[in-house]
Amino acid sequence: MAELEITLDDGVATLTLNRPEARNALDDAIRAQLLDALLTIENDPAARCVVLRGTGDHFMAGGDIKTMVENVDAPREEVRKYFLNRIHNLHPIVVAMRRMPKPILASVAGAAAGAGVSFALACDLVVAAEDAFFTLAYVNIGTSPDGSASFQLPRTLGIKRAMEMTLLGDRIDAAKALEWGLVNFVVPRIELEDETAKLAGRLAKGPTRVYGRAKALLYRSIGSDYEAQLQAEADAFSDSASRRDFREGITAFVEKRRPVFTGE
Repeated sequence: MAELEITLDDGVATLTLNRPEARNALDDAIRAQLLDALLTIENDPAARCVVLRGTGDHFMAGGDIKTMVENVDAPREEVRKYFLNRIHNLHPIVVAMRRMPKPILASVAGAAAGAGVSFALACDLVVAAEDAFFTLAYVNIGTSPDGSASFQLPRTLGIKRAMEMTLLGDRIDAAKALEWGLVNFVVPRIELEDETAKLAGRLAKGPTRVYGRAKALLYRSIGSDYEAQLQAEADAFSDSASRRDFREGITAFVEKRRPVFTGE
């Protein structure tokens, strides 16, 4: 049984974490498979939207605690080296998600814990089931966050709510996650798959390269100064305007019809 299932249907690439017995926790194998899949999708013109989801009752329970336990009794420097390497192996995944020049959508049911929160934050949009909950919980095992949570949380929630989530380690239910801006949509569990497919299908039929430019603009704005951001906007707009989808978009507007984008 593959630990990561990959499908491509009508422009939507779906990555399904497939370790339900471990709440889809990340082990070495699934990390490697996920990174490889993301890099492949990034360069596949047939993939115009990405969905990340988990098999079974949960999205992702973060790192595999069992493998952590197996590596904590060595001398301190060896333990530190092991976990330093382990965390650095996680970083390329969230970077690839953030850099993906196509919309990436998290479909969250059940637990998004630890790195599961980081992965949801690294997606552009999040659809959550009513039974979903989010918890960093690192303090509950005696450590601090990883997977880019310390970067993304304050920028998504504000510093006080980021502190609350990080220092208390409590569960944030779907309703509160929506109120805080951690997720975009909350739907009944029975409707999660259909609503995710509906949104992903909409994005897959959109102007894919424009989505990529818009994503890059919004993410770079976090660390950009005003004039540099204005120049980046001008560059992105003028580049978009020279492409087929822009010609189709403005022509369809004038002709009062729905545009048919090809992603070019």
